[in-house]
Amino acid sequence: MQYFIDVILPLAVKKTFTYEVSEAEFKYIINGMRIAVPFGKSKVYTSLVVNKHTVSPLLYKPKEIDCILDNEAIVNSNQLKHWNWISDYYMCSLGEVFRSALPSGYMLESETIISEKKNLKLDTSEFKDDEYLIYEALKSQSSITVKDIIKILGKKTVFPVINGLLAKGILVLQEEIKEVYKPKLVRYVKMQDEFFNKERFQDLLSIISKAKKQHQMVLSFFQLYASENKVVTVKQLLEFTNSTSSVLKALIDKGVFEEYYLNEDRVIFEKDNDVSFILSSVQEKALNEIKSIKDKFDVTLLHGVTASGKTEVYIKLIEDFLLIGKQVLFLLPEIALTTQLVQRLTSYFGNQISVYHSKYTNNERIEVWNNVLDQSEKAKIVIGVRNALFLPFSNLGLIIIDEEHEQTFKQQDPAPRYHARDAAIVLAKQHNAKVLLGSATPSLESYYNVAIGKYGLVELKERYGNVLLPEIKLVDIKDKYFRKKMQGHFSDELLESMNEALKLGEQIILFQNRRGFSPFVECITCGHVPHCPNCDVSLTYYKFKNQLRCHYCSYSMANPTHCHQCQSTELSTKGFGTEQIEMELKALFPDKSIGRMDQDTTRGKYGYEKIIDAFKNQEYDVLIGTQMLAKGLHFDNVTLVGILNADNLLNQPHFRAYERAFQMMTQVAGRAGRKQKKGTVIIQTYNPYHNTIQQVVTNDYKAMYREQIYDRQNFKYPPFFRLIKLTLKHRDFEKLKEGSLWLYNVLVQQLQIPVLGPEEPVISRIRNEYIRNIIIKIPCDNHLGKTKKTIEKVIVSFDSIAQYRAIKVVINVDNY
Repeated sequence: MQYFIDVILPLAVKKTFTYEVSEAEFKYIINGMRIAVPFGKSKVYTSLVVNKHTVSPLLYKPKEIDCILDNEAIVNSNQLKHWNWISDYYMCSLGEVFRSALPSGYMLESETIISEKKNLKLDTSEFKDDEYLIYEALKSQSSITVKDIIKILGKKTVFPVINGLLAKGILVLQEEIKEVYKPKLVRYVKMQDEFFNKERFQDLLSIISKAKKQHQMVLSFFQLYASENKVVTVKQLLEFTNSTSSVLKALIDKGVFEEYYLNEDRVIFEKDNDVSFILSSVQEKALNEIKSIKDKFDVTLLHGVTASGKTEVYIKLIEDFLLIGKQVLFLLPEIALTTQLVQRLTSYFGNQISVYHSKYTNNERIEVWNNVLDQSEKAKIVIGVRNALFLPFSNLGLIIIDEEHEQTFKQQDPAPRYHARDAAIVLAKQHNAKVLLGSATPSLESYYNVAIGKYGLVELKERYGNVLLPEIKLVDIKDKYFRKKMQGHFSDELLESMNEALKLGEQIILFQNRRGFSPFVECITCGHVPHCPNCDVSLTYYKFKNQLRCHYCSYSMANPTHCHQCQSTELSTKGFGTEQIEMELKALFPDKSIGRMDQDTTRGKYGYEKIIDAFKNQEYDVLIGTQMLAKGLHFDNVTLVGILNADNLLNQPHFRAYERAFQMMTQVAGRAGRKQKKGTVIIQTYNPYHNTIQQVVTNDYKAMYREQIYDRQNFKYPPFFRLIKLTLKHRDFEKLKEGSLWLYNVLVQQLQIPVLGPEEPVISRIRNEYIRNIIIKIPCDNHLGKTKKTIEKVIVSFDSIAQYRAIKVVINVDNY
């Protein structure tokens, strides 16, 4: 009898692939194990077993597997079920979900190994210099990699040289898989048992009495042995004795000490026993309401104003679920937010917490994965961003989604383009768990689900400790410019308030949702603006680096000294970003410390932590930032927040522009006056009477909701219609135009529902590819599954047309 397994490959292919295994392998393998399998001519991929059977495929002869990589399953059935749902709902392949879900340390690398053919008689005089260097390298070692050749030759374009040697029949290529993950081994030292005997210990001390450093190390070991619960690391011993490893090696060689290694987690949190808090009466009431309605509703929305103490309510709710032995997932929209939240939760729960996000190393993420899989004590609570959804939970009781309105919960690229909030609700349903959504400014969809009775609602209408909401002042900068009361980008009112706050030793946050120094540079003579050669967008000016840079493809060039069009030297910067604000502030307040928090200053692993901790410890007087500052951060000493240009947020070409502007301004305003001192927020705008800005001033979420939900219904947008956006990309403008029109016409004929497009987006070319968008609006009463199948059939037909096959089609479901 023949035995087969079906596996998922980490590729954008819809189907699974069948491989042949032996009977012994068939009995050993279980679903959820990783298997290295050959695919194509020479590649080896990490695959995941999803099925075992004895039915041979009809269309191809199955290959044999390469090797089994796991002793047990690393992916459970709940995960596979959830991955299938994501694949179906978001119209992507299971392979793409698999690749996104698994830590990259679990995806073994297929690396090309180059070796020399044996027993060849060669005339090395015919070799070129580069070829001879590779030949010499292979004489000294049996095999080398492409990376080694790059180092040997000192250049990146090495493939022509390798191909030349291959053509001469000198080299052999093979694919080898390399395990990336390495457990962290900590080196420990212990004393041989015989020396715990008093007489033998005295003999030892007399033997080594002349070797003072060895004598001191032995005595120091006993001190540490008593204080460190009978386990001593080599690092501790060497630091305690201020000695070297050669002294320790001498004692190991003499048989006094013995070294050994233990696996240890790379990230360990410690509990602070002094941390405790009591809920206010309002928080207590909210917590009791959540508990009372959780049997009626699977999803509850906690709508609490900024600084109302939602985190304390979360902590008490988590405690209840830990008592009944359940796992808790805490999702956040930004890595920046995990810094403060981890500090608060670990001080309360200690090492019951694991953190999972992309700033962690591969090894750290694999350790979290294994801890969750084993239901370890170290992973009772998992804090993470959207990809934490993919962890192997088997006993999930509660999912908390903080700042649930944030657009960063939606993955845009690459596939799967899922929304973490919606996928979390489905995951909770599979585990029979509860979901708590928290926000001061809920998304319209969530609030609409409350209105129709689908979600429960609990409200926190006052700040913790009866702290007053900040006073919001509007500054009409059109009038200020007219009256010449602007200094750079600062109105006289904002500067006056800043001076007052700084005199009192208070801190300030300034918000400008644009990084860089200036959005573009313009020639005053002819109006020419330098554009990216690869994208349809102007280059952003960075003063400190004196360069122009594209935010889409990372193209950069030195800042021009003259216009490339008319050679004029009169160039001017237009608009302003965080970098320009920082420079102006340093000129206005030379004796104050200014910090900046944007994508350019937080690139390192600990970039967020360093800036947030420095501001919290009052090392910065003023912090300038982009939308990173708007999300859930807590600073006791901040009393003034300035929004430098509110109109940037309002004038966006998106149906959510006003909703997002309200959310962003309200959230930024919420950073002010979170303790005893009342906060002030100054919003600079050209349009102070705009409805959305007035709603921010009065903190009237319901008025914003009513206005926006009315527009959404009129113009056929969510939550009344579901959106699927098809993005078509190609380097040939005419071919893309023709192909997108063909696809649009067929969709209109097949679907009989609103289809918009094909339309050029605001930025119609990125990385030398032209772009066209088609938006499909699906009424909520239409069968979503059938509509998606029709769309997929049309796209398959489109791909089967030879002249359109090169056009890339990207599907984005629920395009938020």
